[in-house]
Amino acid sequence: MAKDLGLLLLRLTGLYLAVSHGYGKLVGLAAGETRFVDGVASLGFPMPVLFAWAATLAEFLGGLAVAAGLFTRWSAVAVAFTMLVAAFGRHHALGHLASWLRIAPVSEETAKSWGNPELAVVYLAVFAAVALLGPGRFSVDAKMGRP
Repeated sequence: MAKDLGLLLLRLTGLYLAVSHGYGKLVGLAAGETRFVDGVASLGFPMPVLFAWAATLAEFLGGLAVAAGLFTRWSAVAVAFTMLVAAFGRHHALGHLASWLRIAPVSEETAKSWGNPELAVVYLAVFAAVALLGPGRFSVDAKMGRP
C-alpha cells in the first residue's frame, strides 16, 4: 500500500510537468511561435519543428498519461528522455556540476546562458523511477490489468 501511494505521488509529478511546462509550449507551437523551435534547432536537431513538437507532446501528453497511470512505463520513458535532453543538452547539467566543483569553471555569463538544470534533473529522476517501477495499484493501467 505504501509503495502504491509513493508511486501515485511520483506519478502526479507528471500533472505538474504537463500543466506548467508542456501546456505553454503546446499553446505557443500551435500559435506559430518559434522560440522553442529555435531552441531545439540550437541543440543541433535536424527537423527542429518536428522535434519541438515531439518534446512538447512528451511533456504534455506524456505527463498527463503518467499522472493517470495510462501506458505508464512508455509515457515515463518518453518524458524521461525529453528531460535527459533538457538537462544535459540544453541546460548543460554536467558543465554546471563541473563548474560548481571547480573542475572546469565557466563564467557566470556562460552558466546563466545555460539556464538551471536542476528541475530537469529532478524530472528525469522521477520519470526514470516510474519507468522502472511501473504505475502501481492506483492507476488506469492497474485497473485495465496491465502490468
